[in-house]
Amino acid sequence: MLSHISISNYTIVSELEMEFAAGMTVITGETGAGKSITLDALGLCLGDRADPKAVRHGAKRAEIAATFDISALPAASAWLDSRDLEGGDECLLRRVITAEGRSRAYINGSPSTLQDCAELGALLIDIHSQHAHQSLLRKPVQRALLDAYAGHQKLAADVEQSASNWLRAQRELELLTGSADEHASRAQLLAYQVDELDQLALGETELQELEQEQKLLANAEQILSSAHSALDLCDQQENGTRRALQLLSDDAHAGDAADSARELLDSAAIQIAEARSEIQRHLDAVEIDPERLDIVQRRLETIYDVARKHRVMPEQVAEVHQRLREELDSLAGSEERIKELQGEMASLERAYAGQAKKLSSSRSRAAKKLVKAAQEVLATLAMAQCTLEIALTPRDNSAPHPHGVEDIEFLISTNPGTAPQGLGKIASGGELSRISLAIQVVTASAGTVPSMVFDEVDVGIGGAVAEVVGKLLRDLAGTAQVLCVTHLPQVAAQGQQHLQVSKQSNKDSVETRLSTLGQDEKVEEIARMLGGVKITEQTLAHAREMLESA
Repeated sequence: MLSHISISNYTIVSELEMEFAAGMTVITGETGAGKSITLDALGLCLGDRADPKAVRHGAKRAEIAATFDISALPAASAWLDSRDLEGGDECLLRRVITAEGRSRAYINGSPSTLQDCAELGALLIDIHSQHAHQSLLRKPVQRALLDAYAGHQKLAADVEQSASNWLRAQRELELLTGSADEHASRAQLLAYQVDELDQLALGETELQELEQEQKLLANAEQILSSAHSALDLCDQQENGTRRALQLLSDDAHAGDAADSARELLDSAAIQIAEARSEIQRHLDAVEIDPERLDIVQRRLETIYDVARKHRVMPEQVAEVHQRLREELDSLAGSEERIKELQGEMASLERAYAGQAKKLSSSRSRAAKKLVKAAQEVLATLAMAQCTLEIALTPRDNSAPHPHGVEDIEFLISTNPGTAPQGLGKIASGGELSRISLAIQVVTASAGTVPSMVFDEVDVGIGGAVAEVVGKLLRDLAGTAQVLCVTHLPQVAAQGQQHLQVSKQSNKDSVETRLSTLGQDEKVEEIARMLGGVKITEQTLAHAREMLESA
């Protein structure tokens, strides 16, 4: 479960530290106080995309750290162990965002990718956002909810992989069989180009060696002349240095300065002698050879001509040769590849058929179970007359599909005797909120994630229904940690831990604070939510009654 979160320089939060308890925690506060900021920050630790604008004005970076107790989470521990990130019974997720837009993520102190954070986060906590009732209108979300409720994500992933592999093989097969004439023409051109490059037979380092040799041969006379002049100067300098050394060798030249001068002259004479030797070796390697120069230049011109023909730099000719040969080989083996692909597709289709059949059966069972459980919850939300259905419609095309053999859609009838239709076609905003909440409560209760966040999922709900929602979340907290951002006093009264968000401002800055409420403070906050600005003894009494009832 989530045990602690710290937030630094994020939006209007300067510094915030909060411990979380098991059971149901409610977060309340005035509109605009920043109730969802804590959950948004938590989302960053779980791999959400970062916006540099979220860094507090004037700060260099924002930092968020979330600590989870994983002592009862073998799946999360195994995930960490497999990546050498184990940290005992606790797991620390940290995210740093700079004002320049850079972002870094860490798991137990080790740099990690956002994908890894999201993957681990899915094992630690499940977030139900305030817009979940809108996303529920989309079929992909409905399919994902059903698959998560059924607990067959691994089977769904296998189906998707088999279908994707089949589709990839199909595209390659269509490419090979759909343009035979083009392949023949391309193969003929490639054969000519490869043969020309074979005849060129360019060595791995030949171009560089030829260019160096050409420069040497073309400038041989100048090189020889200047090198001989350099030899003469070295002789003169060496003789002068030796003579100076002799003049200072007399016993009359005593002292540190004279000793140092003799050492320097001796060293200089040795270095000049070595330099002369190297110049002589350089001279020995140079000769005036017009015939060899002609051969080298013609070879270079041939290489340059081929490079221009292929529109590449001369250094890339060998790379082009290799690429064209590989393409020619692949075209030459296209008939064999066609047979391989046909066999591969048949094998993949058999594997897909078996997996998709199991997935379809699992979805059918889960759909019946989900509908029954959701109908029971809807009855408590004053929607007993509603009929929920999950339609599993076979696809028109029998070819492997990444999402299985059926199309999934949630249907609803809000009045007896009317045919169920898509959620967006028939449900009002308030009805859609309750339907979404019912499905979220049911799917969450069937999950294995130890912590659940509900961010204003009670929007569009009030009165007696709100009290039922609060009790549903309280019951859910019996098996998992529940964090709920709410604006309803009926829901807030059910919280075992109550956190209040407040916003304080002055002429220079605005800051959000989060504090844990004691019993008397809970009464005052529930009364504020009930009565608004003016709190009377009646609203206080009502708040106490709600808390005692909860």
